[in-house]
Amino acid sequence: METVTQGDFASATQREVDRLLAHYGESHQNPRNERIHFVAIPLIMLSLLGLLWAAHPWLAVGFVAASLVYYARLSLVFLAAMAVLSAIGLALVHSMGGQVLPLSAAIFLAAWIAQFAGHKIEGKKPSFFEDLRYLWVGPLFVLSKLFAKLGVRW
Repeated sequence: METVTQGDFASATQREVDRLLAHYGESHQNPRNERIHFVAIPLIMLSLLGLLWAAHPWLAVGFVAASLVYYARLSLVFLAAMAVLSAIGLALVHSMGGQVLPLSAAIFLAAWIAQFAGHKIEGKKPSFFEDLRYLWVGPLFVLSKLFAKLGVRW
C-alpha cells in the first residue's frame, strides 16, 4: 500500500494556477529579471495583439477570446483582470491605426530581446521552452506579484 505524505497531499490539492505560477517563479528569482519581465511581458502582450490585429482584427479578438477561456479555467480573478487588460490592449492597437504593424513588430522584437537578456542574467531558460502554456502564465505571474502587493487573492 502506498503512503501519502503531508507534502504529497498539499501538492495534490494545490490548484493548477498555483502550480503553474510556482513553477514559472522558479526561473524568475533574480530581481533584475523580474523587473525586466514586469515591463516586457505587457509589451509582448500588446505587440502580439497588434501583430494579430494587423493580419486581421478578428484574429486578435479570437486570440483574446481563446486566452480568456484558458484563464477562466484557472482563476476567475485572473480572468477578470485579463479581460480588462485585453480590452485595453485591443483599444491601444486599434488606436495605432496604419502604424500598428511596424509599431507592434518593433515592440515585439525589443521586448523579446529584453526577456532573453533577463534570462541570461537569471541563468535559466524561459519556462515556455518546456511548455508553451507558460506563454499564457507569464502575464499571470506579473499580475500575481501586483495582486500580492495589493492583498488580492486569486
